[in-house]
Amino acid sequence: MKGVELYGRVRHAVQIEGLRRREAARRFGIDPRTVAKMMVFSVPPGYRRGGAPKRPKLDPFTAIIDQMLESDRTGRSKQLHTSKRIFERLRDEYGYGGGMTIVKDYVHTRRQRQREVFVPLAHPPGHAQADFGEAWAVIGGVERKIHFFAMDLPHSDVCPYRKLDSVRNDSLNAESGQHFAPCWGWQNCYGIAWSRWPSRPERTCL
Repeated sequence: MKGVELYGRVRHAVQIEGLRRREAARRFGIDPRTVAKMMVFSVPPGYRRGGAPKRPKLDPFTAIIDQMLESDRTGRSKQLHTSKRIFERLRDEYGYGGGMTIVKDYVHTRRQRQREVFVPLAHPPGHAQADFGEAWAVIGGVERKIHFFAMDLPHSDVCPYRKLDSVRNDSLNAESGQHFAPCWGWQNCYGIAWSRWPSRPERTCL
């Protein structure tokens, strides 16, 4: 797998320097198809399974297992199926010829899904998320590292950001106060810089 640093160098060569993809492939010693993938993903996407794993011995019986587990949801606790009991029933009643481990793993996965809990996502007005970062940018034809401050207001789906001259507290307060205070009503942004729990709840920066 290619590293994040190589991804950045290749993307910079193609997008900033204007290098063609085949030329970038020759420069960095990689396949042109890899360069094309790097143009789609800003960081290595990692391994992605194309589909569900094949279980030739178990797949014909998964519907039966699901039916057993579904019946357990309304049955008495002492009558619930254990993984071993499900395996025994598959073997004795349905002619299953596979091992017990794969049955146990499948039952565990299905039960985990049945226990999933979904919490409603709400973004009241005034709530925001804020963070700092650094990136490489070309300013006046010169590549340089910049610091930036970004804020996300989920309720209004607004994401303002601002380049900082430095990471000093006074610079942050001046830049943030000038550009973000009008929309947030803040006169001082020290709470964003150094505190995750500002004194006023409506200004929470989580």
